[in-house]
Amino acid sequence: MKIALVHDYFKEIGGAERVLMALQEMFPEAPVYTAYAFPKFWGEFKINNVIESWGKYLPFLPKFISYYTILSPLFFMSFDLSEYDLVIVSQTGGYFPNGVKIGPKTKLVTYCHTPPRFLYGYETATKERNKWYWRPISAIANHILLMVDFAFAQRPHLFIANSKNVAERISKFYRRESVVIYPPIEIPNLKSQIPINRKDYYLIVSRIIGTKNIDVAVAAANKYGFKLKVAGRPINKAGEEIAARIKGKTVEYLGEVSDQERTRLFSEAKGFLALETDADFGMSTIEPMAFGMPVIAFRGGGYLETVVENKNGVFFDELTPETLQKAVDKFERIKWDRKYIINSVKKFSKENFVKKIKEVVTNII
Repeated sequence: MKIALVHDYFKEIGGAERVLMALQEMFPEAPVYTAYAFPKFWGEFKINNVIESWGKYLPFLPKFISYYTILSPLFFMSFDLSEYDLVIVSQTGGYFPNGVKIGPKTKLVTYCHTPPRFLYGYETATKERNKWYWRPISAIANHILLMVDFAFAQRPHLFIANSKNVAERISKFYRRESVVIYPPIEIPNLKSQIPINRKDYYLIVSRIIGTKNIDVAVAAANKYGFKLKVAGRPINKAGEEIAARIKGKTVEYLGEVSDQERTRLFSEAKGFLALETDADFGMSTIEPMAFGMPVIAFRGGGYLETVVENKNGVFFDELTPETLQKAVDKFERIKWDRKYIINSVKKFSKENFVKKIKEVVTNII
């Protein structure tokens, strides 16, 4: 069986790219078709057999990635994948990869992390489209892209959603049913690999972008005096501006960290802060839980599928330093069962992901 993988584009490595890499491990012979790829941003990660579209020849990349969104359907329509038996699309919501050409016998399966957030009223990492001089152009472009997105969304033989939250979006915006398969999380063997040495600080590990609401955590830490460490790469100019504000007597910004350092932070921090208002899926909460670390999360989006109140974390309802501090106070009063926390995320393991993807592929073929 000939299999191909498709992904929007490769820049910084996030949760969606980790899913793609898990798919490539499952199907190592499958080429990966994408708009364009920028390995200099990948750090320790490696993605093999990447085939880029003609979009890679456009000027001012990667700076103008968001500006080329209007052209992105054409990037994928230029890929003729009709020779493949199965095409698995990884749709991140950035571009429109369901537009690849397939043959009459080709099965198209789309793993959807979210429909494009910028088209459907969700907060996005970049605010460029909202600036006054872009609004008239954005209005026209978004009208065209809405029609394209809906048309392309009718093409897959099967949609896989990365969460119940995203499954509801697929139903609402695409009028399509989907199967929920949670993204793969590496669940460490704590007994044999990682010494746990809890210290007195809270942790955020995230891309540094506006939607993560890191400013709220920094303001709370500075006002109320709890210790906070923040790790992650700033994304675009707005991210650099946020990173410059991550400072204070009890606040430390670590920048981008290695996998080894990330593991150390997960084994040391007392709690993890997850502040996104409408997370597609709560992957950022699962990784610290796998180390027995409870979470303080904003009540909304995909976090509702990963956090069990007072069991593996606590929720808060308003994005203010005062409300976050109340959650911290509640967190401090709870005696956490680390074994329960670790067991609560085993359903999100890589083994479960692989098993369910294989079932889907077998059924559709």
